[in-house]
Amino acid sequence: MKSMKFGIAFLAAACVMMSASAEVVVSQPWVRATVPQQTATGAFMQLKSSQDSRLVSVTTSAAERAEIHEMKMENQVMRMREIDGLPLPQGQDVALKPGGMHIMLMGLKKPLTEGESVTLQLTFEDKAKKREVKEVVVPVRSLTKPVH
Repeated sequence: MKSMKFGIAFLAAACVMMSASAEVVVSQPWVRATVPQQTATGAFMQLKSSQDSRLVSVTTSAAERAEIHEMKMENQVMRMREIDGLPLPQGQDVALKPGGMHIMLMGLKKPLTEGESVTLQLTFEDKAKKREVKEVVVPVRSLTKPVH
């Protein structure tokens, strides 16, 4: 009886811990196709989190490094800069798009052509500092092709 109570308590605690982590939905992901000799490109998508959380890092085998960037006006010039993390407010759509927040893939290992795909590992962190990695297979497409 004692072990049964312990088992039920353990399962209840595990359920609470599992529900405590934010679930992030990734939709409409794409990576911009490159031209020969191009060493960097952008990755774009929509993110929506079930709880307040942040996108804190991105990795991929397609590039030497990946960074989360924002576009910001400084002295009447639009500048791109790396940020520590991208806030994902609970229930809100956050767009990573050309000319706005985005993921930069730098030091590309080969040109990326339309029709290929790139795998990204997105690391999210919730308010309790718990991290979760979500792997996303992202299609490569040209900038001018519409998203479905």
